[in-house]
Amino acid sequence: MNDGIALTGSATVTRTREHTEKERRVKRVVIADPLSTEGLDLLGAADELEVVDVSSEGREALEEALGDAEGLIVRSGTQVDGPLLDVAQHLEVIGRAGVGVDNIDMRAATRRGVAVINAPGGNTSSTAELAFALLLAAARRVAEADRSVREGRWDRKALRGRQLQGNTLGVIGAGRIGTEVARRAHAFGMRILAYDPYLSSERAADERIERVELDELLERADFVTVHVPLTEQTRGMIGVAEIARMKPTATLINAARGGIVDERALAVALQQRKLGGAALDVCETEPLPGEHPLREAPNLVMTPHLGAATVEAQREVALEIAKRVRDALVAADLTSALNVPQIDPKERARLEPLLELGRRLGVVLSALTDGRCERLEVRYAGSMRRVLRLLAAACLEGYLRSTVASPLNLVNALAVADERSIDVARVRRRRIADYANYVELTATGGPREQVVGGALLEEGHRRLTRVGRFHVDAMPRGNLVLVKNRDMPGVIGEVGSCLGEAEVNIAEYHLARTEAGGEALGVIRTDAPLSKELLEELSGLPSVIAVRQVVLDS
Repeated sequence: MNDGIALTGSATVTRTREHTEKERRVKRVVIADPLSTEGLDLLGAADELEVVDVSSEGREALEEALGDAEGLIVRSGTQVDGPLLDVAQHLEVIGRAGVGVDNIDMRAATRRGVAVINAPGGNTSSTAELAFALLLAAARRVAEADRSVREGRWDRKALRGRQLQGNTLGVIGAGRIGTEVARRAHAFGMRILAYDPYLSSERAADERIERVELDELLERADFVTVHVPLTEQTRGMIGVAEIARMKPTATLINAARGGIVDERALAVALQQRKLGGAALDVCETEPLPGEHPLREAPNLVMTPHLGAATVEAQREVALEIAKRVRDALVAADLTSALNVPQIDPKERARLEPLLELGRRLGVVLSALTDGRCERLEVRYAGSMRRVLRLLAAACLEGYLRSTVASPLNLVNALAVADERSIDVARVRRRRIADYANYVELTATGGPREQVVGGALLEEGHRRLTRVGRFHVDAMPRGNLVLVKNRDMPGVIGEVGSCLGEAEVNIAEYHLARTEAGGEALGVIRTDAPLSKELLEELSGLPSVIAVRQVVLDS
């Protein structure tokens, strides 16, 4: 059990703001892939942003533009990998104009503190419509029929297809696009099966979808359409074994991502007539290599990644990603980021003062901790829901700031803690005293356990309320000097005289003790930071045991 704060000697922990000069100037957004005029205009209308479009230039121009850029917008054409991120040392946000982010190294971006944002809604209708167009084209063998007529043939008997009404569609991935495809299938009189671990029974009932496991879907469906992102878990999801489970008359459609379907297994199944047909808008390698076996596969319709290739989708995607990137850079709004702990946008304004309290408590705790921290416990008591993960990230942002050279923020704080083998625990507690919102941090692993606590009062006012076993009441801002001393007469006068002689003005002085004649803790807020020499002078006073300084605003 902690019996006090371990203040040995003197030390200063400073919380700084990186790139202070840079934050005051216009931020640069680099456009790496073509973006519609509407999106470019929206970005250009923001006085705080400078737009640099290198979409028609090569990699060298992109790297040069990224050297001093805070924002990057890409489509599927640009690979945002580690080497590119190494060039973009000041990058804050990557915007993907589309749904999938498989061309972005999420782990590398997160480690560097770069938020990744996509535009999931803009191309939903266009992609769903193309998937359904492919389904119809494969079912009625439209491409073969067109080729037959153009070549002077009239192969009506050989080109017998299948109708959709009365047949079963299996949807793998019932997200936005999968659900839109299902709705269109209902209009054609189809029965709908879906495999999606995240599809609730309530939503399935609302959409008239039967939830099944993947194997059952493959065995029962007459048509199977894929609508999942490409991840390590979904790569090769439809392979030899899965295709073998499908009806020999079934049709497979993939308008999601290349690599989800094993293309060679599909080619073999089509050649051996073990599958009725297929339609692909995406390939694992694009463009499709010249000698690829799919080029010779029968009953196959292929399009060159046209899911979002409509005028309407390009405009909507561009506007959506431009707005999200603008809001992230101008208003620090990361509610749509994929690699940031999420919170309800309605709660964001109310939550920010709590996050800032967590950051400041983290800075104070860091000043008290000697040695390596093995475990950080973040306890929260209050009315805000689903905030613990984000609050823990904010606390770590403050706690690690003095020891991490790279940018540190809500995006990467948890990842950096994991790299340093810091076990982060999150605990929700019942209401503490009269505080509507209370945060307490405990660091374990040094010579002894260290604890700090703070409260968020009405109108967002923050208070430091606990340091070790001492209950205090101080504003966690500006410059704090923590003085651990023997509880005896004249201490405040000695400390005040020492600071006065150095012409340091005291803004606040709070004294706490657990018992008369024991040890006491002074929390002093000064108008300016103390020099190293002055800290040493304070430490040398007869009644003083130890001194620590925490610079919370710089």
